[in-house]
Amino acid sequence: MILIDGVPFSTHSSSTSQGLDILLSLLENPILVSTSNSFKENPERKFSVSEESAPERSKLVYLFQKEYATVDPALVDYVGTDEATTCVGVAIRNPKNGMTSVSHMDSPNIVEMGLSQMLTLLVDDSLETEFDVHLIGGFEEVSPQQSNSGVVSESDADLDGHSLPLCSKIVHTLWSRAEKFHIRTTCVLGHNTKRDSDGNTYPIFNGFVVETATGRVIPSCFDRSSRSPDEIVRRIRVSASYEDTSWNGKLLETYDTVTDCFKIAPCCWTRRQYHIALSLQHYSDSEILSICSTSPTAEAPDFVDNLRRQWKYMIEHPHWTETFPKKQPRIFTRSADGKWKRC
Repeated sequence: MILIDGVPFSTHSSSTSQGLDILLSLLENPILVSTSNSFKENPERKFSVSEESAPERSKLVYLFQKEYATVDPALVDYVGTDEATTCVGVAIRNPKNGMTSVSHMDSPNIVEMGLSQMLTLLVDDSLETEFDVHLIGGFEEVSPQQSNSGVVSESDADLDGHSLPLCSKIVHTLWSRAEKFHIRTTCVLGHNTKRDSDGNTYPIFNGFVVETATGRVIPSCFDRSSRSPDEIVRRIRVSASYEDTSWNGKLLETYDTVTDCFKIAPCCWTRRQYHIALSLQHYSDSEILSICSTSPTAEAPDFVDNLRRQWKYMIEHPHWTETFPKKQPRIFTRSADGKWKRC
């Protein structure tokens, strides 16, 4: 069930099974338009672990593509993600206790199971809890010839793209579930799109954090030092998971809520993936963008470099068991200065 300003949301359209009508109504809702505009007025916060002194260092949980984490406000100050272009960040918070779950969704195929995973540690015994939900990310992937000034239109449903079907699936799944979801922010698609002088489209924001104590959602970006722990291995795990049937339809489990530690489950990169890395490393930056990105013109400046670092690691460590000896997870806990350390 979806609520807006405390009132159950309903639509009289006959196409609710696809979710598009729900999405269109939400994007046009005056209350949500206002909250999206207010969100965009906030300055983007830049996270960098290297710039924070130990006594002032915030306890952060960072998520990569296809990952999720549920955090306890008693242990974590911020939970967030970035690097989203066609992906969508989903934040669900239980206002009764501040428990917050955030995911970085990249495909409609993981939405149903992914939302169930996110809610596992949020749902209490009462179905009367109204969860706060924020949707941030995705943009209008249209060419200059197809672009228009609207947020999203019926004709946009016929355009090829990734963000629109993903957003449609998310809102339809929320609408279909028994829990009560109070939609607070819908900074997606047209609300998260800017255009250059040639009409090319880009996301306004690629990331956000949730301040767990208050539930405030802040536009954010992260440097390499704050995308931790185990950055490269976690990036590789995202790619490897697409060939691992045990992760079909699921978000990647990364963080242990109770112990406030990261447990990077073993993943296996195949000889095929190793040979792909060998091949792709020789391509030019523009070719890599074209081959590897769903939105080549909208990627961050470090997109290609991040891929090259992944391939370099896989080439130097062709056998995944070197990274996961005895098929055991890689575990990281917080040290006294707030940084992550390998156990």
